[in-house]
Amino acid sequence: MTVAKTTWKDSLYIYGPLIFVVAAGFLVALHYMKPAPPKRVVIATGEAHGGYHRFARQYQAYMANEGITLEIVETHGSVDNLNRLRKGEVDIAFVQGGTAPDDAQSLKLESLASLYYEPLWLFHKAGLQLDRIGELPGLQVAVGPPASGTFALTSLLLSDNKIDYGNVTWLSLDAAESVEKLQQRQIDAAFFVSSPNSRMINQLLHSEQIQLASFERAKAYARRHHFLKELILPEGAVDLEKNIPDRDIHLLGTTAALVAREDLHPAIVSLILQAASQAHGKEGWFENMGEFPSPRHLEFPLNKQADHFFKKGPPFLQRYLPFWAASLLDRMKIMVLPLLALLLPMFKIMPPLYRWRMRSRIYRWYNHLETLDMALINDPNTDMQALREELNSLDMEVRAIKVPLSFSDQLYHLRQHIHFVRQNVEEEYARMQGSRQ
Repeated sequence: MTVAKTTWKDSLYIYGPLIFVVAAGFLVALHYMKPAPPKRVVIATGEAHGGYHRFARQYQAYMANEGITLEIVETHGSVDNLNRLRKGEVDIAFVQGGTAPDDAQSLKLESLASLYYEPLWLFHKAGLQLDRIGELPGLQVAVGPPASGTFALTSLLLSDNKIDYGNVTWLSLDAAESVEKLQQRQIDAAFFVSSPNSRMINQLLHSEQIQLASFERAKAYARRHHFLKELILPEGAVDLEKNIPDRDIHLLGTTAALVAREDLHPAIVSLILQAASQAHGKEGWFENMGEFPSPRHLEFPLNKQADHFFKKGPPFLQRYLPFWAASLLDRMKIMVLPLLALLLPMFKIMPPLYRWRMRSRIYRWYNHLETLDMALINDPNTDMQALREELNSLDMEVRAIKVPLSFSDQLYHLRQHIHFVRQNVEEEYARMQGSRQ
């Protein structure tokens, strides 16, 4: 007997259905497979010297380490950023609280997180008594560019105090121009919405010719507008030696937020929030450790992936693998799950199928052997010589059968049965020969 491996035809009979079913499952799963995250993401910030731009640089460095290019677009501010988002010119943008339009919920935009408190600063020439916005009439005041968050917030507060172009000279200057004209005493006051870490704000706080106004009615404004919060800048917080400021300052604060288009890839959402956590998770002048990034203080619906991030942290794979590998495996899981669903039952089917295939090589000869045996028993006119030759041919063919060792016992049983039938044929053939003599 010759023992050999399974032939390719047998393998096709055995494994062909499995391969076909798995391939069909893959094709179906491929239809539902998520697209790969983009290699390039565009973020809108603000003016080049502003806090938004500085934080975007930190995000850019973090994402570059993960193989994603973050392109920074300088803009005129939050209102401009929202317009660019709606037009699809950028993917993500920094947006100041309170600048969302009335139909914010209907726009195809989503919030990713609030990032930090942004105080509203009102700086004015030294010597002016200015503790209330209602004291601005008759002054020249810089309120920021029309598309900026500073302009939007300042316009709202001035409107609350029934102040308009008729009693205040509004100057739509950008932050750099406002600082320059204020230092040169060409204007009386200027509003800024910026992080206290801004170099520009720090410069103004240390200027002896400029003073910082305190909003004595900050609590009232915060009650009127849900996105505003009263912030206290303690005496000496900026510089203890020079006692800057020289008293507790009441400020109004809003929150800076990340807003994105609703089709932003979920993997990018998780990555940008990890970058934001690194940039904004520390304690600040007005923020507690770990207070930001936060899912609170938002004006747009919270992104689903961002909600998952705040509840459970970064995706499991992104915690331990490079971004590209985690993203690939996350996309492949939709392929793996159907594969497992198909393979588990197939693994139960394959062993019986394999045994049936191996036994069929042996059992199919029994039908022929039984025919020969019945001819010997039931037909007295059987040609015994032809029967002998046919049994010899059957024996030779069975000897050429190749089966795995685990099925060799069944092959030997077949040969024994052939030998048994052939022995009966030889005995009957000898009896017939003797009767003729």
